[in-house]
Amino acid sequence: MKKSYRMENLECAHCAAKMEKAIAKLAGVKEVTVNFMAQRFILEAEDDRFAEILEQAAVICRKVEPDCRIVF
Repeated sequence: MKKSYRMENLECAHCAAKMEKAIAKLAGVKEVTVNFMAQRFILEAEDDRFAEILEQAAVICRKVEPDCRIVF
């Protein structure tokens, strides 16, 4: 499954790259893009674990940038 989401309060391109790198390491992630300029988050992951992976990705985003969030 592949879905795209809007992001809020993503303030830094370097932080977006750090998020992308960390999320890509999660089990079940096929592809991830964190686009700073477009404020978009695109996740492709296993269908049966998608919701779980999305929640883990949101936690990673908050660790890198505490005010940043993925808008579900």
